[in-house]
Amino acid sequence: MSESVKHSIYFEQQLLDREKRKIEVNIKQTPYFYNDAGRPTYLSTLPKGLNSLEVDKFKIMKCKGREYNVSKELGTKVNSKYGLEIQLEFDGIQFEYEPMWATRKNAAAFGITLVKQGQAIKIESHVAMLSQIEYEYGMFAGHWCPYLDSGRSVGEGKTLFPFVCTDLEHHDFPHIFASTDRELPLVVSVARYWPKLGKIYLADLWIPMGQALYIPSKPRLHGQEFIDLHNNRNAAQACWGQLDKNTLSTHTMLQTENTYFYWYWNKHPTIHRQLMNR
Repeated sequence: MSESVKHSIYFEQQLLDREKRKIEVNIKQTPYFYNDAGRPTYLSTLPKGLNSLEVDKFKIMKCKGREYNVSKELGTKVNSKYGLEIQLEFDGIQFEYEPMWATRKNAAAFGITLVKQGQAIKIESHVAMLSQIEYEYGMFAGHWCPYLDSGRSVGEGKTLFPFVCTDLEHHDFPHIFASTDRELPLVVSVARYWPKLGKIYLADLWIPMGQALYIPSKPRLHGQEFIDLHNNRNAAQACWGQLDKNTLSTHTMLQTENTYFYWYWNKHPTIHRQLMNR
């Protein structure tokens, strides 16, 4: 009679995301974001001979990204912690975000300004105190969908889902995403949504190492023609396909206190293709 031995198999816990360090930025005292050789820096005045980049706030460019029909808004839900959730219904069952490098034109098509090394931009903010946070994102971070997470309480953990859904936001404070990982580019998912036309354009902006994206304040406006959206939960996309790299570091500037977000989401799976080596 053979002895039956039970073996337990344990997998290493996957990092979704974590805050590594945080500094406060007083925008009244240091209103300029300066990309100092890839290091996010905040200055009271610009170096001699350096001019601030201009933001084309109202320029409507030719639409970029994958186009999809938005048949309707299924409903809204007020989240006491984060803001207003708007669920969108797209025509189809899965949706692809077109991968593209974050050039000046590609970023501008979604209301965003690319800040290369040695460039600077003036931050416009209705609040004086913002935060710059260094985050570490895991390659599965985008697989957490808070809208489908069965109402888990704070501290109960996050549920991983087998797909990444559409999860986008806008808000009335400025946002900076700096690509500061030493090995891989940062990825920010973006969209331009046309409510009256029932159209949305989806893309993944791949930010070269050492560059940054500046997203100005985008409050909710009555009757606006289009809405520019973004999210970096899937920031570590470039880790997929790497043998020894499953997390990515980045710096983000945002408002952390008394914030209000507008979230737009769709529950169906999305496709995010690799851009590297193309």
